[in-house]
Parts: sequence; C-alpha cells; structure tokens
Amino acid sequence: MDWNHYRFRSLWSLPAPPAVVYALLERPEDYPGWWPQVRSVTRLDGDTGVITIRSVLPYDMTFTARRIRRDPDAGVLEVTLSGDIEGWARWTVTAQGRGTLARYDQEVDVHKPLLRRLAVPGRPVFRANHRLMMRSGRRGLLRHLQAV
Repeated sequence: MDWNHYRFRSLWSLPAPPAVVYALLERPEDYPGWWPQVRSVTRLDGDTGVITIRSVLPYDMTFTARRIRRDPDAGVLEVTLSGDIEGWARWTVTAQGRGTLARYDQEVDVHKPLLRRLAVPGRPVFRANHRLMMRSGRRGLLRHLQAV
C-alpha cells in the first residue's frame, strides 16, 4: 500500500438548480469567499491557478490546478493538480429532486515532505482533516446560495 496515495469522494446535496451550482463551482477564484479552508486562489490564466488550502491541522497545502475538462452539459469540471499534491480532482453536478447533487472525486499522491514523513501514523488524521474541510465547504456553499 502506498501510504501517500489518497482517494476521496464527497457528496453535497444542495437546494439549488444544477446550473447555479455548476456556475459557482467553475469559479475557483471565488471559493475563498464561501469556503474558509480555501485560503487563496491566484489565477495564472484561463485554465490554471495556484491554490492554497488549510483545514484544521496546522499546515498549508499549495498546488497548481489546471482545468482539463469543462462540460456544462454533463455537469463535469475536472482539473489536474501538481505541487504539494499531484493527481486530479473532479466535480460532477447532477439534478437531485428539486436541487443538486455535487459529487467531488479526488485521487492524489502527497508530495509535501512533512506529510510524507508522517504518512503511516498520520493517515487517519489526514483523512479526517479532509472530511472536515469538505463538510465546511458544503456549509459555506449552502450559506452562499442562501445569500444570492
């Protein structure tokens, strides 16, 4: 088992139409306004940006995200990631009743030296840290949707 390889999946049920949710998710530069753990997003061009995140644990992760798929009809947004983590992440936005199901899938290898050194004992804590970040992101997006 590669202790520095992670697969994540989060499901967010949201009370808004898929087109509205998709439009918000395709603007990562706005994430820091509603997702507290996304500390900064700096656009480099139309498809690429540098993102810094920090959840409960006292470390930042910085990576470059490059869009490789934008398909509003299918509700898919996909990026490649490089830096402290390397791999890919994908949002899939679909109708669910009167609202939306936003599914987040991510598969990454961790390159940040501290996290690599703590891979075996820290893995359960790192996974919990990710769950807390995603839970907070859903709450932030819910508040943002209510404000618009």
